[in-house]
Amino acid sequence: MPGLVWLILLVLAGSVLVVGNQVYRQRQAMIQQRQAVAASRAKVAAAKRAFIERLAPYAETLQQQYNILPSVTLAQAILESDWGQSELASKYHNLFGVKGTAQQQTAIMSTKEFQHGKWVTVRARFRVYPSDQAAMRDHALLFVNGTSWNRRQYAAVVAAQDYRTAARALQQAGYATDPEYASKLVSVIQQYKLTQYDE
Repeated sequence: MPGLVWLILLVLAGSVLVVGNQVYRQRQAMIQQRQAVAASRAKVAAAKRAFIERLAPYAETLQQQYNILPSVTLAQAILESDWGQSELASKYHNLFGVKGTAQQQTAIMSTKEFQHGKWVTVRARFRVYPSDQAAMRDHALLFVNGTSWNRRQYAAVVAAQDYRTAARALQQAGYATDPEYASKLVSVIQQYKLTQYDE
C-alpha cells in the first residue's frame, strides 16, 4: 500500500509540473504577444510623429505666405493620405485628394464618395505632384484662389482664425463629400495637438 501512495504522489507531482509548465509557457506567450503589440504601436506612433514633423515646417511657411492654419493643413494631409500611406500619397505625392483634369498630370484611381446619403466607390482623376511640398503649396493656393467656378469658395477657410472655424468652412465649401469631415479634422487636430504649429 505505501508503494501505491508513493506512485500516486509521483503521478500527481508530475501532473502538477506538466500543468505548471504549460501555464508558464502560456504566460510567456502572452507576455511576448503584449510586447510585440506594444512595439508595433510604438512603431506606428513614431511613424505618425515623423509624418507630422516632416510636413509641419512647410505648413508653417505656407501659413506665413497664405494664412492657412498649419493644424488644418496637417490634419487634412493625415486624413486624406492616411498618414502618407495611401497609394495616391506615396506614389503621386497627392496628400489632399486633390482632383485633376485631363489637361493636368493625373492618375485615375478609385475613391469613396458620399453621394445621395451613402458611400459609393467611383473612379476619378487625381493630381500628380513631383513632391509633398508641391502638393502642399497647390493645396494652399486652392484655398487662396478658389476654383475656376467660384474664386471665393474657400475664402472663409483663409479668413478663419481658429481650426474649428476653418474645419467648418472647409465642409461648408464642399471640400469633401464626407458629412463628418469637419468633426474628423477637429478630432485629429486635438488628438495630435496640431495647434502647436499655428501662430
